[in-house]
Amino acid sequence: MSMSDIPADAKWFKSSHSGSGDDTCVEIAMLPGVVGVRDSVDPTGPKLAFTPTAWRTLTTRVKNGDLV
Repeated sequence: MSMSDIPADAKWFKSSHSGSGDDTCVEIAMLPGVVGVRDSVDPTGPKLAFTPTAWRTLTTRVKNGDLV
């Protein structure tokens, strides 16, 4: 996976847990075969690309407190 797997017109969104005025959020784009992650403060900056399986593993481990 690489940033080139994320199309320029991808639809990005923030978690519903983010405050409406909070600019320091992670945004994700759910695409076929890739999950894009970027910093909302710098939407044109670097992005991470995960396979759906890797994204599920990461979010599960974060929720379980495994990545402290």
